[in-house]
Amino acid sequence: MTISVLIADDHEGFRSGFRAILDTQDDIVCVAEAGDGEQAVAQVQRLRPDVAVLDIRMPRRDGLGAARAILALPGNRTQVVVLTTHDTDEYVHQAVHAGARGFLLKSMPPEELIAAVRIAARGDVLIDPSIVRRHLTRFADALDPVTLPAELDQLTGRERQVLQSLSRAHSNAEIARQLHIGEQTVKTHVSNILRKLQLRDRTHAVAYAHLTGFAERP
Repeated sequence: MTISVLIADDHEGFRSGFRAILDTQDDIVCVAEAGDGEQAVAQVQRLRPDVAVLDIRMPRRDGLGAARAILALPGNRTQVVVLTTHDTDEYVHQAVHAGARGFLLKSMPPEELIAAVRIAARGDVLIDPSIVRRHLTRFADALDPVTLPAELDQLTGRERQVLQSLSRAHSNAEIARQLHIGEQTVKTHVSNILRKLQLRDRTHAVAYAHLTGFAERP
């Protein structure tokens, strides 16, 4: 299956460079570019790409505003990845709450940017490792490192294994193979995890696992 991608960034040089990286992949095609948030939303509405890669700081409408507008389009199936040089906590939280499937820094190696597009296309989540490390350090300084949130005790052993796999951006099919269970069983476990931890979706589950330190547990 070919993954169609829209790149939105107000720097033409970055758009061209990122497009050149994607063009090296047989299963990824860049179908459009946009120089601002309004163009990005219009292009997504017209072309319905699988993934939209949005810079946060763009004229007319910023990347977060464009992400919200894209994800609110009727019948939308486009996954959003926020790609930026600015990794402030406020941006990370806003992107996650908007429903973005990735929050990545432009300094990531090309092969990791390509992997992020594939991860987003399948509906999974990837947060830049440097951002995750910063949050983990903060939580380690503020909390007893052996203490996890009490609500995790509600999860069964299998559900904890599934949450660990989700935090590593594994798809349902990959989790099913690792745990030797069916994909429908994986979906049931994911639904139970979201319900028990009162999380909105897989994006929140991944963020929760990393920010509480659960993802780092063996």
